[in-house]
Amino acid sequence: MIASLRGTTLTTGLDHLVVEVGGVGMLVHTTPAVAAANRPGQEATLATSLVVREESLTLYGFSDSSERDLFEQVQTVSGVGPRLALAMLSVHDPDALRAAIGDGDLVALTKIPGIGKKSAERIVLELRDKVGVAAGTGGSSTAPAAPADHHLQQVSEALVGLGWSAKQADDAVERVTAAEPASTDVSQLLRLALRELGR
Repeated sequence: MIASLRGTTLTTGLDHLVVEVGGVGMLVHTTPAVAAANRPGQEATLATSLVVREESLTLYGFSDSSERDLFEQVQTVSGVGPRLALAMLSVHDPDALRAAIGDGDLVALTKIPGIGKKSAERIVLELRDKVGVAAGTGGSSTAPAAPADHHLQQVSEALVGLGWSAKQADDAVERVTAAEPASTDVSQLLRLALRELGR
């Protein structure tokens, strides 16, 4: 089990990083917020979860062990795999996700692509008493702002990757940028766009 890694970030994508550790470039799947917080050439320190399948070994990376533990915990629910667990943490930050599960907030949970009402009810039923809600729920991300020339495209691509059509994604980004014209924080814009799409 690879529980953490530290090394130089070689490349970043919308939902992944390549981190060089001991001369080996390791592909790490992550949330858009974590990807945006790391820059090529800088050192990355990630808490990780290795998912072993018959045909693949897939590494998922998180900002800290608490986020990784939540990623692993939600997968104990029937029907929730690593891709859906990552989508949950892409739509909601860890505190907000814990709060949604603890409060039985089905509306917040069904905003996540791939989770319908029955799935949300099952998640609440199985995890409500197991997730601890940290103090200061819904805290804002401290991810650095992405370069202004492509941050909107990153948000659109993230929304498409989470299951919306390109038109839905572009329309949501347009509405959000009209309301927040000065914001270049990819993580914050993504959350606002997801709120728009969940209405």
